[in-house]
Amino acid sequence: MSFLTPVWNYVDALVHPAAQQDAMTAARHRAFIAPRLLGSFIALASFPVYIAVRGVPSALEIGVFSWLVAPILIVYYLSRTGRYESAHILSSLSLTVLASAVALATGGIGSFAVVWLVVVPLEAALSASRRVVATAAGFALIAGAALFVLGVTGMLPQIEPPAAEHSALVAIGVISAMLYATGLALGVESFSRTNLWLLRSEEERYRLLANNMTDVVARFGRAGSVLFVSPTAELLIGVQVKELLGDCLFERVHVADRPAYLATLADTANLNEERSLAFRIRRGGGPQYAGQFVWVEMMCRPFDCPGGNEPQTSRDVVAVLRDISERKLQERAVEIARVESERASTAKFHFLATMSHELRTPLNAIIGFSEIMTNDSLDVDAARRREYARLINESGRHLLSVVNGILDASKMETGNFEVTPEPFAPAPAIVSCTDLLALKAQESGVELKIRLAPTLPELAADRRAFNQILINLISNAIKFTPRGGRVTVSAFADSGTLALVVEDTGVGIGEGDLPHLGEPFFQAHASYDRRHDGSGLGLSIVKGLVGLHGGDVEIRSRLGEGTRVTVRLPVDCESARPANEPIKLVIERNRALAGAVENQVKKSA
Repeated sequence: MSFLTPVWNYVDALVHPAAQQDAMTAARHRAFIAPRLLGSFIALASFPVYIAVRGVPSALEIGVFSWLVAPILIVYYLSRTGRYESAHILSSLSLTVLASAVALATGGIGSFAVVWLVVVPLEAALSASRRVVATAAGFALIAGAALFVLGVTGMLPQIEPPAAEHSALVAIGVISAMLYATGLALGVESFSRTNLWLLRSEEERYRLLANNMTDVVARFGRAGSVLFVSPTAELLIGVQVKELLGDCLFERVHVADRPAYLATLADTANLNEERSLAFRIRRGGGPQYAGQFVWVEMMCRPFDCPGGNEPQTSRDVVAVLRDISERKLQERAVEIARVESERASTAKFHFLATMSHELRTPLNAIIGFSEIMTNDSLDVDAARRREYARLINESGRHLLSVVNGILDASKMETGNFEVTPEPFAPAPAIVSCTDLLALKAQESGVELKIRLAPTLPELAADRRAFNQILINLISNAIKFTPRGGRVTVSAFADSGTLALVVEDTGVGIGEGDLPHLGEPFFQAHASYDRRHDGSGLGLSIVKGLVGLHGGDVEIRSRLGEGTRVTVRLPVDCESARPANEPIKLVIERNRALAGAVENQVKKSA
C-alpha cells in the first residue's frame, strides 16, 4: 500500500476540479485515467526489454508503441477540460485506428487484430452514456466493414505468414484483447464498488438525518396517497409509519381542512409550483390523545419521478411537515390581546364620554342654580328658592351615586369589595326597596307591583349588597318603562336558591346589545326610546355583586316588549364563594371573545 498510495494520490490530482465536486463523477474520472495512464507507462517502459528480446523492431511495431502516447494525451485532455464523454469518444477512436492499422498490415479482416474492434464498444460502456456507446460501436462497425470491403476487392496486399507465426500472432492478439477486457472488467468492478460505497454512505447519511430531525418528510403520489414518510412522524402524530401510508394520513386530517389539503397537493403536482398549508392532524398514541389535533405546516414542492420523460402532470409531491401548535397558540394569544386592547381602548373613550356627560349635567345645574340663589340682584321668591335647592340636592346626590358606582366597580375588579354575609328574611328587604322607589315610579307614571311567594327561605348574604341589587334593577326597569307601563318584582325559592325577578313592559333591548349587557359604562342604543341619564354601571355592579355571592344573572328581552331579569342567589351565600376574590365584571364577554378569536384562527388556517 505504501507504494501504491502516491500513485493513487497522483491519479486523484489529475481529476478535473469540476468533477471533484461529486463523488460519483470523480470515481468515473479515476476509473478512466488510471488504467490508460498506468498501462501506457508500463508498456512504454517495457519497450527496451522488447527490443532486447525481439531485436530491431519493424515499422508496424514502432507504430504500435508510438500509439501508446495517445492514451496519455487523452488523459491530459480530460484532466484539463473535464469533458468525460469527449475523452471516451477520443479513446474509442484511437483504439479503432490502432486495431484497423494493425489489421491492414496483417491480413485485413482475417487479422488477429480484428478482435480488438470488439473491445471498442465494451470500453465505451464504462462511460454510462448511450451516445458514447453508439459512437464507439459506429467506429468499430465502420472499421470492420472497411476491412471487409478492402479484402473482398483485393485492394489489400496478400500476406501469408508461416503457420507457426500466424498462430502466435493470433494468440497474442486474443490474449492481449482478453487482458485489456479484464482490465475493463476490473475497472467496472472498482466503479461498482465505489458506487455501492457511495450509496451506503448516502443511506447512512439519510438515516442520520431522518432519525434526528424534528420535521417529517413525506412523498405523495398523484392521487394524494402517501408513498413514503420519515420515522419522525411517529413522534409528531403518535402512530407507526405503516399506519400513515396510502390514504391513512388523509383520514387523520381534520374534516374542515381536507379540501385545502387535497387542493394544495394537486396544485403542487399539476402547476409545478411550491405550496404551503397549515392544517390539523388527529393524534394517536393512546386514550390520553383521543380527539386531540395538532397544528402542522406542510411545505410542498414538485418531485420529478426517475426517468425524466414523464409528462408534467404525473409529478409526485415531496412535503415537509412541521409542528406549529406552539405558534398557533401564540397567534391566538396575540389575537386575543389585540382584540382585548381594542375593546379596552373603546371602553376608555366610552367611559370618558359617559362620565363627561354624567358629571357635566349635574354640575351645570348646581353651579347655575347656586349662582341664581346667591345673586342679590335677582328677585327670587321663597318657593322658587326651595325648588332650586331641591334641584341642587338632587344633582349632588346623582353625582354621589355616580362616584359610588365607580368606586364599587373598581373595588370588585380589584377584590377589595367587602361582603359581610348575615342571615335575614328577604321579604321585608324586597318590600323596603320597592317602597323606596315607589315615589319615583309614581312620578314616571309606571305601575310598580310586588309578587312574593308565601314562604321565602332565610337568606345568608350581605344585606347592603342585596338592597343595591334590587334598587339598581328596579330603578333601571322604571327608567326604561314608558308612562302607563308596569314593573313587577317577584321572588320565590328555586332548588336551594332565592330567585329574584324584575320584569317590565318597557322599550326592551335588541339582540345585538344583549351580549354587551353587564359591561361597564355600556348603554343600549339610544334609538329604543328617549335618552336616559345614567353611567351604565348599574347592571355591571349587579352582576359583580351577584358573582360575589356565588349566584348568576339571566336576562331576557325583546325590543318593544320589555325585559325580564332573573337573579338567583344561593340561600347560604357565605359558603358559595370565598370573600374578597376579584370579580371580572365582563367575564362572559371575555369568554365569547376567546371563542370568536379561536374560530377566526381556525378559519384563517
